[in-house]
Amino acid sequence: MIQLNHVTKRYNDTTAVDDLTLQIADGEIVGIIGHNGAGKSTTLKMIAGLIEPSSGVLTVMGRDIQKEGVKIKRQIGYLAEDSPLYDNMTARQYLIFFSELYRMPRSQALARIDQLLGSLDLPEKDKLTGEFSKGMKRKTAIARALLHDPRLLILDEPSSGLDPLTSFFIIHYLKTLKNEGKTILLSAHNLFHVEYICDRVAIIKNGRLVVFDKMDAIRSSLGKREYQVVFKADESLDYEKQNGNYIFRTDQVDAIAAVLEKVSAHNWALVDLSMKESALEEIYVRLMTNH
Repeated sequence: MIQLNHVTKRYNDTTAVDDLTLQIADGEIVGIIGHNGAGKSTTLKMIAGLIEPSSGVLTVMGRDIQKEGVKIKRQIGYLAEDSPLYDNMTARQYLIFFSELYRMPRSQALARIDQLLGSLDLPEKDKLTGEFSKGMKRKTAIARALLHDPRLLILDEPSSGLDPLTSFFIIHYLKTLKNEGKTILLSAHNLFHVEYICDRVAIIKNGRLVVFDKMDAIRSSLGKREYQVVFKADESLDYEKQNGNYIFRTDQVDAIAAVLEKVSAHNWALVDLSMKESALEEIYVRLMTNH
């Protein structure tokens, strides 16, 4: 679906994206994360055909985005981080206006608008977009990006600044779009959402790719596992104690096995045995700090 080979973008003396190579398959949800100024938005804009790479090769759906941009853009839905609406229109009027820009047949456009208004839970009449909450404005902008039923959806911070319920609604909605066969490329600062929704994650620092893999592989290679045993004992022990229970934590399997063997041998009461893996946020912070 998307192929970047040694793509670089420079602005005068500033390198925004530096020798980036990525391959995104059809039907994937891929998240791009990084610090402010890492090159996320620049990468998305290049893939959307809004700006040109300074060097390298970038193809979308097997075509060069710069040479065949018009054909490719018909299959792309793009949502910028800041997507202002026309405040004097209702959501329906706004989408009808854009359907005319897309030259969609009227009956097809109205059916598509009905479907999007319903699935995104947007008000159809009376209320102007200028009176919308930030969440409703964002959902309207997403509806606009989906109006022409694109194969590829490029979203820059789709849930940024939204309340938790609206934010989760949008993330869950994107999962349903994947089930419809769409390829989704998004940037986000909410790493819980990225971990929840994405098939693969690209971490970028200072314009360069640091990691690009599935979450399980990222955890396996860069994360940590912590085991915890909680138990009761009728004698004083040199372990952490909370609410009458002893707690032992370690990342060593042998150490946890030894404690369990001790609990069993003394017939102490085992309260809990658990394992915690590193979250994406923990891995990301460590990479940004140390890499």
